Amino acid sequence: MIFGSLNYRCIIFDCDGTLVDTIGDIAAAANQALIQHGFQPVPVEKYLDMVGWGLTRLVTLALPEEARTDEVIREVAASALKFMEEQTENNYLSKPYPGIREMVKEFSQNNKIATAVLSNKPDSVLHRLMNHLFWPNAFNAVCGLRPGMAPKPDPQSVWEILAELGKNPHDTIFMGDSEIDMETALNAGCYPLGVSWGFRSRATLEQSGAASIIDRPDEVWNLVSVTKNA
Repeated sequence: MIFGSLNYRCIIFDCDGTLVDTIGDIAAAANQALIQHGFQPVPVEKYLDMVGWGLTRLVTLALPEEARTDEVIREVAASALKFMEEQTENNYLSKPYPGIREMVKEFSQNNKIATAVLSNKPDSVLHRLMNHLFWPNAFNAVCGLRPGMAPKPDPQSVWEILAELGKNPHDTIFMGDSEIDMETALNAGCYPLGVSWGFRSRATLEQSGAASIIDRPDEVWNLVSVTKNA
């Protein structure tokens, strides 16, 4: 795929592992659900390779193989969602990565660049997290996984966000930390930008089709043709 050069007018961010280090809260909710249903908790570091596909897939991977029936997966996922929804600003472990808030602020002050967050995290959980860690209208759109919605890497949610914002895929950077994000970008026709500070390795991003990989949030400005705070 041939990408446009330095003329991007929209950036869609993944959440987990890209904007926010959420692994502690994800592991806490999933492990509480596992314990509640009589299963052993999973070490936090194991979740780094499990996240990204959505809560149902996360729970499926966390369960012992012999316990992965539809009923058990559904019940454990429902419990994990409940724990996630009960997390408050007083017990959140999640924090934006260094430089993220500054980057988001610069984009929010630049009316030439539209921004959105697209995550396979449950929509209600994503909105609460964004409201807690950022400020009102920090992004032009925030979209988590809702019933009936196809999860990433299906491109439909990207196209719906772009239609809402009046943008098109060829003007859009999709920034994420996982193979799911790179596949989503490619499926939607966006520029696949990997970040090195997240949950997956640089090799995984390269193998998944990342057009480039950045090591600091402010490096994203090298891909747009406007100056900061313009």
